[in-house]
Amino acid sequence: MEKPTSRWRHRLPRTPGRWAAVVAALAVLAGAGTWTAVADDSAPTVHRQDRMMKMNGVSVDTSYFTSGGSQRRPAVLIGHGFGGSKNDVRAQAEKLAADGYAVMTWSARGFGRTTGEITLNAPDAEVKDVSGLIDWLADRPEVELDAKGDPRVGVTGASYGGAISLLAAGYDKRVDAIAPVISYWNLADALFPDGVFKKLWAGIFVSSGGGCERFSKELCEMYERVAVSGKPDAAARELLTERSPEAVADRIDVPALILQGQSDSLFPLGQADAMAKAIKANGAPVSVDWISGGHDGGDDEGDRIQGRVGDWFDRYLKEDKGADTGPGFRVTRTGGVDSTDGAALKRGASSDSYPGLNSGGRKIALSGVRQQTAPGAGGQSGPGGPGAAGGQEPPATSGEGGAGRKAADGLTQTFRNPAGANPPSVSAIPGIGGGLSQLSSLGVGLSLDFPGQYAGFESAPLDRPVHVTGSPTVTVNVKADQGDAVLFGKVYDVSPDGKQQVLPSQLVAPYRVTPAEQGKPVELTLPGVDHEVDAGHRLRLVLSATDLAYASPAEPATYTVTLDGPLTVPTAPGVKTAAAALPWWTWGLPAAGAVIAAVLLLTARRRTATPAPDPALAGVPLQITDLSKKYAGATDRYAVRDLGFRVEKGQVLGLLGPNGAGKTTTLRMLMGLITPDAGEIRVFGHAIRPGAPVLSRVGSFVEGAGFLPHLSGRSNLELYWQATGRPAEDAHIDEALEIAGLGDALARAVRTYSQGMRQRLAIAQAMLGMPDLLILDEPTNGLDPPQIREMRDVMIRYAAGGRTVIVSSHLLSEVEQSCTHLVVMDRGRLVQAGPVAEITGSGDMLLVTTASEVTEPLVEKVAALPGIGSAVRTDDGHGLLVRLDGAGAEQLVADLVRLDVPVTGVGPHRRLEDAFLTLISQGSA
Repeated sequence: MEKPTSRWRHRLPRTPGRWAAVVAALAVLAGAGTWTAVADDSAPTVHRQDRMMKMNGVSVDTSYFTSGGSQRRPAVLIGHGFGGSKNDVRAQAEKLAADGYAVMTWSARGFGRTTGEITLNAPDAEVKDVSGLIDWLADRPEVELDAKGDPRVGVTGASYGGAISLLAAGYDKRVDAIAPVISYWNLADALFPDGVFKKLWAGIFVSSGGGCERFSKELCEMYERVAVSGKPDAAARELLTERSPEAVADRIDVPALILQGQSDSLFPLGQADAMAKAIKANGAPVSVDWISGGHDGGDDEGDRIQGRVGDWFDRYLKEDKGADTGPGFRVTRTGGVDSTDGAALKRGASSDSYPGLNSGGRKIALSGVRQQTAPGAGGQSGPGGPGAAGGQEPPATSGEGGAGRKAADGLTQTFRNPAGANPPSVSAIPGIGGGLSQLSSLGVGLSLDFPGQYAGFESAPLDRPVHVTGSPTVTVNVKADQGDAVLFGKVYDVSPDGKQQVLPSQLVAPYRVTPAEQGKPVELTLPGVDHEVDAGHRLRLVLSATDLAYASPAEPATYTVTLDGPLTVPTAPGVKTAAAALPWWTWGLPAAGAVIAAVLLLTARRRTATPAPDPALAGVPLQITDLSKKYAGATDRYAVRDLGFRVEKGQVLGLLGPNGAGKTTTLRMLMGLITPDAGEIRVFGHAIRPGAPVLSRVGSFVEGAGFLPHLSGRSNLELYWQATGRPAEDAHIDEALEIAGLGDALARAVRTYSQGMRQRLAIAQAMLGMPDLLILDEPTNGLDPPQIREMRDVMIRYAAGGRTVIVSSHLLSEVEQSCTHLVVMDRGRLVQAGPVAEITGSGDMLLVTTASEVTEPLVEKVAALPGIGSAVRTDDGHGLLVRLDGAGAEQLVADLVRLDVPVTGVGPHRRLEDAFLTLISQGSA
């Protein structure tokens, strides 16, 4: 089948023989490689062939996937992300192979088993390797050809692999379609935006590549030069630009599905915007999709994205005109929380064509904002206040006027870049930013701006909702008392009471304003986002002198910023959110629908009404009464049903139960993450609801915390506490660290920590502020026995001060040794609750306590007594666990007295494991 001649496929003439040298250099190592088969009951068998290929002076590790017979089919190349290998994309390769493609994956230079230096997709290195792989595909009998030596081929990949798909399309005209995911268009613009060094991401880039020595010499020297100076030079920009897809922008003329992440401070939406505009200008079909996740984490929407890539290749490689390639633009929007599992609810919005980042601009007037006198953090309000820019009332505007009037109105503000650019403001933090950006989509903010180090401008409360889709812009006049002014712009969504501010996707945009640009109007483009701002909320523009992720000038300087116009907010009016499917009765039975809606409204009102505090429970850490939660979509299947128990001060409570018992659901309701269907939870007398103020008295460790690996343990905790906005003196960091027992390790970088040390640091983070109630979900996961013992001591020490700990664990022996009380659940119901000794205290095992340490010879004598099955010394050495085998307790005591054993107590003892299994078996009967 001949390749269709269209203006997007053949804009540039072919260059026959351009890669002849590559073909000559390409050689396959001896042997046919390794073949394996992957199959399931619903898909054809997929065969994989692994082989090392010699090309362009390096050995490239490849895998080739096919299914079915020898019939001709299109080919797909899948590149991997930076720091990864071909193994990362194996699942996608197998799926595409099962769908009728010949698929090749490979490890890029310097990664996996592939040799050579990392050159960041240099045209004469990694890009040339891809053309060598296409040469190899052209010789495969099962690969469809458009001409001799020209296979029908598409290229996809994420991040680094996405860039190679773009570069391959620009340098090799045999590429027929591409689907880059969360990738870059210009790497210089990504790492040096507006001439500001993105130091944290650049450092992570280098470290994830294995260190500077793994890169080509010129790249290593460039990085070290910029990292030391803190300012990119022209040579650095030129080096990265020449390896970027933008360098061949006029040659990329194939159908492109561009998928970019909203949660991405490394390659933000502006990279995809430039990509889409350039490829569309070449006449090629382009579709843009803004996914929920990105390099900062979050939901990567893997199944949906892979499905859409497959559809794209079906249309443009298989030429299936019935394939649904989706809308010209789609964005995943997040709003609300699933009441069952706490997951963010997502819905797509779309339009027929990509609107860009500046469609449907709405102008919103801003006025100056007074700053607080003490530092604080934006976001969830703590005792320290709503944030550095929160809780402020904008001064009344006084109409038009000159510079003096602008200063009086707060439209002109002066602030400082501190010496060493320290302390820095905080926005996105690589490694944990994804979690923060997901919170921002749910209306929870976490950011940090220091008073005296930024200018703030704010709108009046919005009279109607605004959905921001794109990059807001604003014009300002900037002056510095010396050199360049380096600023960081962000737009907050501020709640009506001013106590909460949300930074959409945790994104900030840097600007370098040179002396030649100062004193003149400068238009600043703010981060591209998709975010709903409710009516009654305000928009707050902040221009800060520092940001943790970037390099700011080390020299102290004074900046003056004058607002020179409104904030222009893009609304993309053509983008429509998909309507939710309506139940049948909303259109079939209008009257019944109205009745049901009224009932639901009344129920919602009852549920949202927060009960008054119960003074009688003010000193009780936790009381749960008749708590129930159904499974999603179920009418009579319960995750938790009629659960009730009480926890007192000083207790270490173990929450036990088999898988599916409802333990995690209970903890999620306790932490306010999901709402119960019935019953109530009271913490110190206050009813728990999502965002309840009393939750500030609760600390939790549910999953491993995200730490910045290059910072010390103490610095990580201090940064976390600053971001909460609560006063530093309330953190009790030293006390938490003493309990956690990290010692001298606090001064070391977290990347040097063992798993046990990271767990203890995470527990210390949960302890910050010394919460009265500490919740730990499987805190010993991944720890070895000595580390588990240390974690046990941490919990006991914490509760010793009169605080309360609730721990869920599957290690029954540890629960038995560390907990004072137990709650045993099975299939959502309470089986038994009470002191550990009460639950374990029955059976044929007796615990004998002694005034002095028990010696091994004495243990042997007791074990040899008539009617005694066994005797084992307790861990502390001051007791015996004696199993009776015919003898009675009275006989045992008499024999111990005869042996001169200083007995202080004798009582029944049963292992928790025995008691637990007995309780569960009874519950299942």
